[in-house]
Amino acid sequence: MTDSLLTPLLADAMVRVTEITALAASKQVGRGDEKKADQAAVDAMRNAFNAIDFKGRVVIGEGERDEAPMLYIGEEVGTRNGPEIDIALDPLEGTTLTAKAMANALAVLAIAPRGGLLHAPDTYMDKIAIGPGYDEGVIDLDRSPAENIRALADAKGRPVSDMTACVLDRPRHADIIASLREAGARIKLISDGDVAGVINTTDPATGVDLYIGQGGAPEGVLAAAALKCVGGQMQGRLMFRNEAERGRAERAGITEYDRKYGLDELASGETVFCATGVTDGDLLTGVRGEAGHVHTDTLVMTSADGMVRRIHSRHRD
Repeated sequence: MTDSLLTPLLADAMVRVTEITALAASKQVGRGDEKKADQAAVDAMRNAFNAIDFKGRVVIGEGERDEAPMLYIGEEVGTRNGPEIDIALDPLEGTTLTAKAMANALAVLAIAPRGGLLHAPDTYMDKIAIGPGYDEGVIDLDRSPAENIRALADAKGRPVSDMTACVLDRPRHADIIASLREAGARIKLISDGDVAGVINTTDPATGVDLYIGQGGAPEGVLAAAALKCVGGQMQGRLMFRNEAERGRAERAGITEYDRKYGLDELASGETVFCATGVTDGDLLTGVRGEAGHVHTDTLVMTSADGMVRRIHSRHRD
């Protein structure tokens, strides 16, 4: 990454940001207060960003400025010295998971040079994603879930009965679940955290072959930035429930409401993706204390060289 704005030094700084954020959020694990957990994560992430020499701009954040005063879309962070960088972030993916001490809560961010990330509005997105190693087009958002899981099973050389799809446990996904089960696939239902759900497709140890369903559009861009680093596949289409949500899309510069976005449109530039575990999960261990120290577990990926690192850090308590 030496010829890129996304230098190794900047990537390491982003690791520090998610570590600091996860440490702050971890103090609220199991305390039952989602807002307090989110506030702790947001404050920690902003303070960490503002210590870094870069011109950061939030393009995927907590909402529009008048709706979310905390790390809102368009907010500028950093010292204002250094490269111009766009940021997609979720200071605490899984506020409910954190408040209830459940699995898979993360502090997450992705960065790219200016213009490298889709400015997705805060609406739903229909998504489908798989990990690396398959011919382009093996999955398609316009096919049924059953057709997609069968096609992926063929590409893997495995029976459908050995395949597992990850789906958010929501009433809106009843038809998706029925289609997958009719095909004979296993389903891993998750209560929250669809960024983690998508990333699970990149690691065979999780047992997840396919992610499918509707979740947040901002989370879709974050997940795409991660897949960009390892060569996975993803498609997304924005979903609008009302005219107010269409208005958000227009303000973000989106006019093709039914467009099917591919991975390279969701994340068109080089990316760095970082996630630090807040609670234990499928990919990462949560924050843990031990004899005056606190341990963090972070996943960092860089698209320029396809590097994936797992960083275990010890911090003074």
